[in-house]
Amino acid sequence: MEEKSTWGRLRWPVKAFIIAIPIIGIGYWAFESGKFDAGAAGSKPKTEDSAKASGWSSSAPKSAKAPKAEDRRTFNYVPEKPVNGEMKGVVEVGASGFNSFVVNIDKDKHWEIVSKDFGKSFVYEGMATTADIRMGLKDYIGAMFDKGVKSKNVHFVISSGAQKDPKTATITAELRKMGYIVNLVTAEQEGKLALKCVLPPGYYDNSYVVDIGSGNTKISWMENGTIKSVEGPGAKYYEKEIKDEVVYTQIRGLAQRIPEGKRDICFIIGGVPFELAKEIRDGEERFTVLNDPAQYKSDKIKIKSGLNIYKAIKDVTNCDTFVFDWDANFTIGFLLSLGK
Repeated sequence: MEEKSTWGRLRWPVKAFIIAIPIIGIGYWAFESGKFDAGAAGSKPKTEDSAKASGWSSSAPKSAKAPKAEDRRTFNYVPEKPVNGEMKGVVEVGASGFNSFVVNIDKDKHWEIVSKDFGKSFVYEGMATTADIRMGLKDYIGAMFDKGVKSKNVHFVISSGAQKDPKTATITAELRKMGYIVNLVTAEQEGKLALKCVLPPGYYDNSYVVDIGSGNTKISWMENGTIKSVEGPGAKYYEKEIKDEVVYTQIRGLAQRIPEGKRDICFIIGGVPFELAKEIRDGEERFTVLNDPAQYKSDKIKIKSGLNIYKAIKDVTNCDTFVFDWDANFTIGFLLSLGK
């Protein structure tokens, strides 16, 4: 076979390259002008016009989008476990029902939750007679005994919000008839007790605590070795026909009292934060970092009101880390404040 010349071997590749030049140019023009569908190619468009052409839109605010799993923030603090501790039980009679906790506490005040029960209610769910309440309380206390809590180590705390509800007077009377001491606490005391439970000692110098309850909101922090606590409206302020903007302004005023150096992290508890954390909790994690208030959407008026409070605190402190503790409650702070 006759050997081809150098030009014979190269002329077809050269012709193909010459033909491809205008095709590449047209493609580049189409992409840059938005005629090319970037969405179909798996790329985000560079301009707003090309976004519309491709069907991809950036018009939705970032705050309305759920964070991706890989973007989710975590708080990896691990508390010290109690050594040779004693089982203690506490029941909170709150403005919306009962919360109860069985806690293992050692002599150094290291503690660990053994069991927790949120939202139980006797009077609020129709147990209106004293006989119903007495029977319900006996069952409730009996469950604590089954977990190793001695009778002397069962405590009852009536929250400041619940004290405003006449229904709790019936429960208090029955408990006293059964021989139990009922502890009445003020909102200021609640804030201080919440800090004892929620704020790890290593964060005393740069962080603060918020407890958004139904009846009131407590904000607390450490200052010169003592606990400071202030009280504002709770998440059910709508029942008193108080306007959102009024509460927002009041909470902002209280949050401004937190020293500048104490605003790095907020440890937050309460009914509304519980609901917010529940939406994004990863498994059984102890701590959940809440999303920005604007990322939450709810039709429930109590949640909306709580978000108004949350936003006011965030806006004035510029804190971007709100850590919900799944095991904490101000009543555990009450147990920690007791002597041996």
